[in-house]
Amino acid sequence: MRAKTFGYGILLVLCVPFVFPTWWMVTSSLKPNADIFGRDLWAHHASFAAWHDVFTMQPFARQYFNSAYIAVVVTLGTLVVASMAGYAFARIRFRGQNALFLVVLTGLLIPSEVTIVPLFRIFNSLGLIDTHWPLILVPIFGAPSVLATFIMRQFFITLPVELEEAARMDGLSRAAIFRRIALPLARPALGAVAIFTFLTSWNLYLEPIVYLSSKSMFTLPQALTQFTDPYQGQLWNVQLSAASMTAIPVLIVFVIAQRQFIEGLAHTGLKG
Repeated sequence: MRAKTFGYGILLVLCVPFVFPTWWMVTSSLKPNADIFGRDLWAHHASFAAWHDVFTMQPFARQYFNSAYIAVVVTLGTLVVASMAGYAFARIRFRGQNALFLVVLTGLLIPSEVTIVPLFRIFNSLGLIDTHWPLILVPIFGAPSVLATFIMRQFFITLPVELEEAARMDGLSRAAIFRRIALPLARPALGAVAIFTFLTSWNLYLEPIVYLSSKSMFTLPQALTQFTDPYQGQLWNVQLSAASMTAIPVLIVFVIAQRQFIEGLAHTGLKG
């Protein structure tokens, strides 16, 4: 009993560096701008005025919607592409399979900063700058989906081949086997891919700066940099209010889905 209590005490101490920044962010957003960097850890005269200012200083509700729908579309698209590609690499034998998969994996070694200028020129020639299409198409069909494909491939490799052989004897096609057998069994891996894809898209910063210029098209990470007074001073309480509204939903989603995320990584051999 003492060992268990001691263990919980150690975990409680270790979680302080992770919980305290979030606590400080939320409580500071309720303080006047002049009191944020004081010694008080509590908002003695809490006010939600800064939370209201977030929506009056710029179209924050629209920007919130932009981030939400882009993240959802990117997540769904990545799940479709990565699951099909991962299954193909795991189960369909063809000439040059391993070489092609190695080429795909090289996408993990290429930083986004290297490809963003060529991609900008391509989307500019197509008239898609200051639209959300680059933020949707690049993550789904580009290098960001490589890790998702790798996770799905690793999971499908672990599935018993006998399941597919039995289904093939029952007359199921390759597509039917994938849809009726492989995908339902791949829920843990799909859950892991969905979580990290959603979080990556939600927190995307560099690409929106390059592709977007209209405030109504901004996503949340880009919008957080726009809260300044007429003299370009920092409105810390307003910025922290916007950051709190941006971070808290993500924290809630991760806390709810963390078990699915860990289970998915464990099934794909990436745990630890």
